[in-house]
Amino acid sequence: MVSYQNIKLEIEKMIDSKLWKVGQRLPSEYELAKYFNVSRETLRAAIKLLEQEGKLLVKHGVGTFVIKPLPVIPSRLEFLQSIGTMIKLSGLTEENNKEMIGEVSCTEEWAEALNIQAGAKVVKLERIRYADGEAVTYSINIMPKNLVGDAFERVDFNGSLFRFLEEECNIVIARADTELLVPFKKDKHVQRLQVDKEEETPVILLKQLHYDEQNREVLYSFDYLRNDVFHFWIRRERK
Repeated sequence: MVSYQNIKLEIEKMIDSKLWKVGQRLPSEYELAKYFNVSRETLRAAIKLLEQEGKLLVKHGVGTFVIKPLPVIPSRLEFLQSIGTMIKLSGLTEENNKEMIGEVSCTEEWAEALNIQAGAKVVKLERIRYADGEAVTYSINIMPKNLVGDAFERVDFNGSLFRFLEEECNIVIARADTELLVPFKKDKHVQRLQVDKEEETPVILLKQLHYDEQNREVLYSFDYLRNDVFHFWIRRERK
């Protein structure tokens, strides 16, 4: 069975190959559904996705038109990416990192975010990551003990936390609520990312609550990132 994602890809290929040029109207919904041998509902789902991505313009009662594609935005906040991926997108090569892993009691703030009892056992992972010889990020990750079990005791952790959780705990991070903050200069984690005593290194903080595929709260994180290294964008739509 052909999915709407497959149809989306086929239409994109046709646009990329200049079969349909910018400003040109696509064939009717009926004609396209017949061409791809899919239902009109499947075709509409593909068209809607392309419209959301800014590749097609749908004028009801008039037709669907190919429009000029928007420029690619790096490090879009709408896309959930690992810190390792963000380091690569910044054009840096991650060299090494230091981890501190321990089991602690859950604070009230963490408990409220993770929907567990204050004082419950959680696994706390603190991690500083280096690229090009300098510290570029400092992360604090909080995970309920009843979800991750003894995974961090059984297996030496390194690399991607998302991948580790998936492979060792059967937890797939699907989405996250992210708050973008400017931390206080005196924050000890901000101080760990300072590279010049004479000039302040700007730092931003991503406070994130991650959910799995069932929308369970599985990871609460505080990611401090050097703003001279990482730049974040969001494309805003007028409603």
